[in-house]
Amino acid sequence: QVQLVESGGGLVQAGGSLRLSCAASGRTFSNFAMGWFRQAPGKEREFVAAINWSGDNTAYADSVKGRFTISRDNAKNTVFLQMSNLKSEDTALYFCALDWNFRRTVASTTARMYEDWGQGTQVTVSS
Repeated sequence: QVQLVESGGGLVQAGGSLRLSCAASGRTFSNFAMGWFRQAPGKEREFVAAINWSGDNTAYADSVKGRFTISRDNAKNTVFLQMSNLKSEDTALYFCALDWNFRRTVASTTARMYEDWGQGTQVTVSS
């Protein structure tokens, strides 16, 4: 089992930037895809970004394309989400998740494909 701990959330003005981190412990994650999802109050959890095990395949929700970048550092068991030009609609609790399918080539955008989840980090964008 792995523990996922998100950090880097906070309050930022619209147009600003934040960098989220997700550290995995308890088991190496270098062979597995990682994803970021978010959930705003009163809304369902939605896909944000995903990266495959090697980092050469990424996927993004249309709403964040061109503004968010997902990356990973397998040596540090950490995945990142760089968020720029933030908008009020980006306000949500952001979760990282791990897909235990060994060396999945194409990162999944579907929440049910991810087995382990962090507790989330809050991002609030003020307009």
